Amino acid sequence: MNERYEVRLRKAVHVFSAGHFITLTDDVCEAVHGHNWTVGVDVAGEPDAHGMVVDFIALRDAVTAVVSRLDHRMLLPTENRWLSVATLPGPTGLPETTVRFRDRRWIFPAEECVLLPVANTSAEWIARWIGGEVLAAFAAAGRPAPPLIRVSVDECLGQHAVWEATVA
Repeated sequence: MNERYEVRLRKAVHVFSAGHFITLTDDVCEAVHGHNWTVGVDVAGEPDAHGMVVDFIALRDAVTAVVSRLDHRMLLPTENRWLSVATLPGPTGLPETTVRFRDRRWIFPAEECVLLPVANTSAEWIARWIGGEVLAAFAAAGRPAPPLIRVSVDECLGQHAVWEATVA
C-alpha cells in the first residue's frame, strides 16, 4: 500500500488586503489596484512519532505572522527589471518609496509599503515568497521543514496561483 499524508490549512485569518500592480509586458504596466488576498498552505510528509505531519498551531502561527506583514500595505517588487524602486526622505523628512516605470511615477509612504524580493507582485511570486517565509520561520524556531509545501494565493474567489516545493 502506498500512503500519503497531507495537512491543509485554510483559516479565515489568512486574508490580507493589499495594493499592487504588475508589469504585464516590457511595455505595459497595470494601474494600481488591490485585492483581498486569501492564503492557503498545504504540507505533506510522514507523520512523526505523535502522528502529526506538522503541528497545526505552529503552521497556523507561522502563516499568520507572514500574512499580517502584508495586510493593508502596498506590495512592491524589488527585482523587476522594468521598475525602479527607491526609498528616500520626502519633503517632510519622512521616508517615501518612489516607483518608476517608463514615464510613470508613483510615490507611497515608505511605512505603508512592503518591498518584496520578487520580479513581480503576481500571485505566483507572492505565493513563493510566503512559502519561503514560512519555511524560514520553521527553521528559526528549530522545527523541521515539511518534505513538501504548497502555498496558494487567491486574488479573488476562483482565481489563484499555487507554488509548491519539495524540501530536501
